[in-house]
Amino acid sequence: MRHDFEPLLHPIEISALRPTQMTVGLREVDRKRTEWRKHAERDGPDFLGRHMIPAVIGPRGTYFLVDHHHLVRALHDEGVTHVLVSVIADLGVLKRSAFWTFMDNRNWLHPFDVDGKRQAHGRIPKAIGKLEDDPYRSLAGELRRAGGFAKADMPYSEFLWADFLRRRVDLHIVVKDFEAAVAEALDYAHHPDARYLPGWCGAVE
Repeated sequence: MRHDFEPLLHPIEISALRPTQMTVGLREVDRKRTEWRKHAERDGPDFLGRHMIPAVIGPRGTYFLVDHHHLVRALHDEGVTHVLVSVIADLGVLKRSAFWTFMDNRNWLHPFDVDGKRQAHGRIPKAIGKLEDDPYRSLAGELRRAGGFAKADMPYSEFLWADFLRRRVDLHIVVKDFEAAVAEALDYAHHPDARYLPGWCGAVE
């Protein structure tokens, strides 16, 4: 089993990469699309080289994304066909059922739908372009940039914040008045009720 984080110097087709989550925040994707356009003509290859995509090799040699789904989706939507990957584990020897169990136990899997409900791993889309929009994931991303919480190394930390906000900020506000939703989210983010979440920046009583 490999754990050497060795980058692959040859590109991998985005169409061959399997997601390990069900949703993205499309506002977050659009922001990364804008970022890519700024680099595409000037230093596109260097930009891709600085943004290695962490992946796990699964059964039949399939590559599974374990992070940067928003960036890969943005590149896909911008017509980019290949990315460079960094293999963090080679699990190709595992049977499919053992593979999914291992991925789940390592927290390399986030099979939660747009309502924040857990689904069977078989429901995870098989292509990056099939990921559905979760507006609360976009809200969580904007909340972090607004100072609502600090960036954390915990996998899927923004999704934990998204689920926290899903229970408090009305979806109509998120969709119709995003700035108002961010302001409301900031109030909730600093409340002691959020202190269990990664990167919490509220005051300690």
